[in-house]
Amino acid sequence: MMIACLITGSARRVGRAIAEHLASRGARHLLLHYRQSERDAKQLALMLRRRGVRRVSLLKADLGRMDEVEALGREALRLEPRLNGAVFSAGVYDRTPFGRVTSDQWDRQFNVNLKSTFFLAQRLGLAMKKNGEGRLVLIADWSGLRPYAGHIPYCLSKSGVLYLTHALAKALGPRVQVNAVLPGPVLLPPGTPAAQTQAIRRATILKRLGTPEAVAKAVGFLLREADFSTGAWLSVDGGRLIV
Repeated sequence: MMIACLITGSARRVGRAIAEHLASRGARHLLLHYRQSERDAKQLALMLRRRGVRRVSLLKADLGRMDEVEALGREALRLEPRLNGAVFSAGVYDRTPFGRVTSDQWDRQFNVNLKSTFFLAQRLGLAMKKNGEGRLVLIADWSGLRPYAGHIPYCLSKSGVLYLTHALAKALGPRVQVNAVLPGPVLLPPGTPAAQTQAIRRATILKRLGTPEAVAKAVGFLLREADFSTGAWLSVDGGRLIV
C-alpha cells in the first residue's frame, strides 16, 4: 500500500524519525504537522523530497486549540482526499510534581495528548472509512500503564490514548485499523544525569536505551504490514513494562 500519511509532531525527535522511515518505505505523500519548529519542518520536507517522496506538505497547528485542530483535519483532507494513514506523534511531557499541579498544566497535557488525538482521528478516520481503507497509529507510552508520581497528568492522558485505541478500532472497523505504539526509554529529557540514565538503562530487560528509529519501525509495521491487527498495543520499551 502506497502511504499518504499525516504525522503530527513531525519536525523533531520521534515524529521526524517516523517521517524518514516512511519515506524510505515508499510513501507517496507525507503531510508534516508542526507547531513552532517551522525551520526544522522545512528542512525535513526538503530532505524527504530529495529522498524521492513524491509530495510533502507542511501544516502548522497548535493542538492545544480546538479551532486549530479542526482546521488541521480539514486542510489535511483538502490536500489529500485519499489520505490512508495518520500517526499521532505530537505530545506534551511536562513535569508536574504532585501537590503543585495546576489546572492549566492538566488541561494542556490532556488537550494536546488526548483530546486533539480523538477529534483529529474522528475526522480523518471517518473520511478513511468512507474511502474504504485506512490505518491510524497512536503514540501512547508505557507509563500509561505504569504511571510516574511526578507526571500524573501526562500518564493519565497516555492511559486515555491506550483505551482510545480500542474505542476507535471498534468505531472505525472493519475498513480502518487503529493501533498504538508504547515507547519506553527512547529519548530521555535533555540534561538527564548520567547516573539516572544508567539506572534507566539497567531497568530494561535488554539493558539498553531505545532509539526513535525503533519506534518508527514499529509504526511502519502497523501502517504497512499488520494486516490482521486492530486495537493492538505494541510496546517498544526494551521490556521495561514487565520488569
